[in-house]
Amino acid sequence: MSEHDEAQERELQQAAQRKKRGYRPGGPAGRMIATEKPRDFKGTVGKLIRFMGRFKFAMAAALVFAIGSTVFNVIGPKVLSTATTELFSGIVAKVEGTGGINFDLIWTILATTLAIYLASALCQFVQGWILTYVSQKTCYEFRREISEKIDRLPVGYFERTSTGDTLSRITNDVDTLGQSLNQGISELLRAVVTLVGVVAVMLSINIPMTLVTLLIVPASIVFIRIIVGHSQKHFYAQQANLGAIDGQIEETFSGHAIVKAYGREQAAVDEFNATNEKLYESAWKSQFLSGLMRPVMDVIGNLGYVVVAIMGSVFAVQGVITVGDIQAFIQYVKNFTQPITQLAQVSNVLQQTAAAAERVFEFLEADEEPAESSQVDTSTLSCDVEFEHVRFGYDPEKPVIKDFSARVAEGQTVAFVGPTGAGKTTLVKLLMRFYDVQDGAIRIGGVDVRDIERDEVRELFGMVLQDTWLFHGTVRENIRYGNPEATDAEVEQAARRAFAHHFIETLPGGYDCEINEDASNISAGQRQLLTIARAFLSNRRMLVLDEATSSVDTRTEERIQAAMDDLMAGRTSFVIAHRLSTIRDADLILVIRDGDIVEQGTHDELVAHDGFYAELYNAQFAD
Repeated sequence: MSEHDEAQERELQQAAQRKKRGYRPGGPAGRMIATEKPRDFKGTVGKLIRFMGRFKFAMAAALVFAIGSTVFNVIGPKVLSTATTELFSGIVAKVEGTGGINFDLIWTILATTLAIYLASALCQFVQGWILTYVSQKTCYEFRREISEKIDRLPVGYFERTSTGDTLSRITNDVDTLGQSLNQGISELLRAVVTLVGVVAVMLSINIPMTLVTLLIVPASIVFIRIIVGHSQKHFYAQQANLGAIDGQIEETFSGHAIVKAYGREQAAVDEFNATNEKLYESAWKSQFLSGLMRPVMDVIGNLGYVVVAIMGSVFAVQGVITVGDIQAFIQYVKNFTQPITQLAQVSNVLQQTAAAAERVFEFLEADEEPAESSQVDTSTLSCDVEFEHVRFGYDPEKPVIKDFSARVAEGQTVAFVGPTGAGKTTLVKLLMRFYDVQDGAIRIGGVDVRDIERDEVRELFGMVLQDTWLFHGTVRENIRYGNPEATDAEVEQAARRAFAHHFIETLPGGYDCEINEDASNISAGQRQLLTIARAFLSNRRMLVLDEATSSVDTRTEERIQAAMDDLMAGRTSFVIAHRLSTIRDADLILVIRDGDIVEQGTHDELVAHDGFYAELYNAQFAD
């Protein structure tokens, strides 16, 4: 099988795997999260409240200042009404010739009112400062827990979930949560406390007018419930669609060269437009429906003004209340409808908060790798490996490895050979406990790997994979990733052994050259050389080499193969190879087909056997 045919077959199998997991063509855009799924609004809010319980003292302080701000704000119109009454009484007395306006008293009342409103503003400022701290600290804690959660998730989670959707939960959803949380809590506290204070003062002025004003509440609740009921699912869809479009952008940009090479630019644009259209539809519906709350509440509030004005006029004529009380009561009606309107707007904010929080909690509550406690000292284990009737499938009903058995002596180099999809990489994942076997066992030094903590199993292995991974940082830092305690001299020695030193010296800055985020400023072959140098530096007792020389030219491959022989000397090594020229000197070659060993032996023995291995080998070197 040629490399071109292998690449095509690999691409088809990956597409089939994506389809099994629910993917549709076009990456995340094709597998939009269901927008009709009902959301557990109450449950999510409850989780958020419990999460924020760690800030209960700060929240209590914010509540105290919210009460203080509201009390001063509510007292203000009542105090100001005495100035109106005094002014009205003075004008009447002056007209009747029995007195005049007491300006000294009025100025005193106005100064007192100003002091009250300044105190209210100060309390509101402190409350806002505390709530900003709480909201941003909440985001900080969410990001910290998400970061820690990532390390506890099994590899399978990231194979099932798009990178863009995960990034969206960490960035978009947490940012939305922080912004809406600050605004929502502030308005909620202020609205509730204001509502209670205003009603208390209104009752002290006139009970019948207060009862009529309270009729605004049930009317408002009815409209709010109707609007929230229709807009709730659209807010969830908005956040889900935002995660999907982030995933598509991330995939398209990271594979931009492939998109260009295959002429799929228009297809990528069409897929993006389809996703963008869904985001647009869910966003405008949620915002439009939530925007209806304000005008509806204004209409209800204006009706309350009319009723209060009529009743106040009647009561004033009857001498039940003063003109100042009417003026104060009208202000209180405004202060009464305003928090109701705020509560309506808060419901909008709370929906955004809940939608974002739910996605964050879904991530934090994802199944983790189970906690382990092991008493096995891996430093004393021999590095011989036994596969005993191993059976495994990503879908338990469709096994990839059916009945695999093999023994590898310590220090041997074992090569896994076979067609794409035969199960070679899966065996390595099982060996390193990225997954656990479903039947049978894998033993290292006679100990079942399931009895050894995952971290300790993985500390036994150095890895060089076909898909190289480098991070944004210097060349030196990327090599030192294999051993953080290594000196600069040891880093350079590892690079020399991997035949990477020469090209590193040609880079601007040499070992201090900055590699960008996707390592696109160096070639694929150079990236692979750096990962090989990293493996040299890690100096682990066992090695996993998955197509480790696939991105280098033939001459460099020969030099690296010599270095690899040096690296693998005395170490138990597992090599996955399609280029069979790289495994001629392997101590044992296991030929895998459909999850089982069909042939095993040395290169010469298998070629002489003239079986499946010989067929693969001759197909590559027929010329």
